[in-house]
This record gives sequence, C-alpha cells and structure tokens, in this order.
Amino acid sequence: MSEAQATQDASSRRVVKHSVVIAGHRTSVSLEDAFWRALKDIAAQEGVSLAALIARVDAGRGEANLSSALRVFVLERALEVHPPLEGEGRPAKQAGVG
Repeated sequence: MSEAQATQDASSRRVVKHSVVIAGHRTSVSLEDAFWRALKDIAAQEGVSLAALIARVDAGRGEANLSSALRVFVLERALEVHPPLEGEGRPAKQAGVG
C-alpha cells in the first residue's frame, strides 16, 4: 500500500461530527468520513438534500441510534448495488434451513 493510499484510508476512518436539523431540532451526528461521503452521494443521486435524507433515515430508525441507523442505511444501499456473491460474506446455508 502506498503512503497516499494509507493516508486516504486513515482519512476515511476519521470520525467527523456534523450538526443537522431534524424535525426542527438541531442535533450532532458523528460518523466516519467515508459514511458522510456515501450519504452525500446517495442524497445527490436521489435529488434530495443531505438533511432530508438524514431525516428520512431518522423517521424509520425506531429505537436505533441515529449514527448506527445511518451506517446501516449506507451498507444496505451498497449491498443493493453490489450484492455479495453466493458464499461471500454469508454463512453457508444449513440443510433444511432457509
């Protein structure tokens, strides 16, 4: 791995806190920079603001922590676009199960 790649990887893992307004209330959300970039990309693809996207995730998160809900949202979106190949990242199916 080159030094530039190592620096970029470290930057992606850096936790960044952003203030957002959800339902009229200001709150802070801490996420790794890679998740912020992904959320911004998804918002742009959907033609909505980042705040609107976060509000949508917030509305459907139930009891989950907002930061966790946003990470899961990004992961689920990524898996829709690039589903794991059979056998990759999934436990093997047991006989008679599923």
